[in-house]
Amino acid sequence: MRRFFSAAVKTRSKDDGYPEDWFVPGKSLVTHYPVEQDATALWFHDHAMGINRLNVYAGLYGMMLLRDKVEDALHLPSGAYELPLIFCDRNFTADGQLFYDASDDPEHPWIPEFSADALLVNGKIRPYFEAEPTLYRLRMLNVSNSRFFNLSLSNNAPLLQIGTDQGLLPAPVSVGRISLAPGERADVLLDLSSLAGQQVQLRTGPVGIVEFRISAKSAAAPVSIPHALRPIERMPESAATLTRTITLHEYKDDYEKSMVMLINRKHWHEPTTEKPKLNSTEIWEFVNLTEDTHPMHLHLVRFQILDRRQFDMTDYLLNKKLRFLDEAVPVSGAELGWKDVVQCPSGMITRIMMKFEGYTGKYLYHCHILEHEANDMMRPFEVVA
Repeated sequence: MRRFFSAAVKTRSKDDGYPEDWFVPGKSLVTHYPVEQDATALWFHDHAMGINRLNVYAGLYGMMLLRDKVEDALHLPSGAYELPLIFCDRNFTADGQLFYDASDDPEHPWIPEFSADALLVNGKIRPYFEAEPTLYRLRMLNVSNSRFFNLSLSNNAPLLQIGTDQGLLPAPVSVGRISLAPGERADVLLDLSSLAGQQVQLRTGPVGIVEFRISAKSAAAPVSIPHALRPIERMPESAATLTRTITLHEYKDDYEKSMVMLINRKHWHEPTTEKPKLNSTEIWEFVNLTEDTHPMHLHLVRFQILDRRQFDMTDYLLNKKLRFLDEAVPVSGAELGWKDVVQCPSGMITRIMMKFEGYTGKYLYHCHILEHEANDMMRPFEVVA
């Protein structure tokens, strides 16, 4: 057991939740989180080395909402009309206990990823919500070990996304579907005003996971949707003093399962190779040489996604030659906001840009698929003076 905090917050290294900084049952530790940042939804979870996949699965996580004057001035739905929705998947035994898979090899019980049959929202399977025909604010969070949630409405109406991991977007973005990787958040407006007396489901793929049962009338005063939210100045690439190339790798075991996942072909315990300077701005490009999409998460910082570009993965692996297959695709829509988790698709280079502000010290970055992280797709970085 150990202290934990995972969502990117500007905090001292000693309070960040380093995987090796644990304590035993019966002991405790006081930590300080100044949360000096824009309003957003943060979450926290156990980060103990090698077993956080089990501890998070057991329920060691939580969510908190930060407020500020910019958000307050928008008069967004609040109180009973602001709903935290925490998504996860779980398997249960016949007597209702949590069940987590293990491999067939007792000497090596690890599994490459975890996917369960039961889809839970706020700890319940297929819950329903007695709603009114008015505007709601949904604060979405995916706390699954490995599962991505691809969220849409059963009536095919669009969702209006107003924020992401690290706060509000410049303006609302209308989307038909929201892909939420482990660790990601989405701030969404749901307009039920035209659905009095009806029902609508929020789905992942074709599966309904929560149902809104809408009454005939609403007690709420009408709420207008703001056209502008929070200004976000895009970081110019010229501000970066260094570009780092980060390669993502997977290696198969004797059973042809991808079991070891590495960053830059290095294990966690090897010497730190990324040492950004305090207040410097860098570009990190994630070169995904695997068949999976990896949600990469950095501690301490928030970042902006620049673009993604497809390359010939076979040529790179065999000949160490980087050959692009198309032009870079700049991000758009909801990905224009501040992030702390970025989806890095297979066979693509995903570039992000951030400023290392706040504190010096040791931190970490990793894939937020917890089984990948536990199997060493996690590396330290150190902010130096």
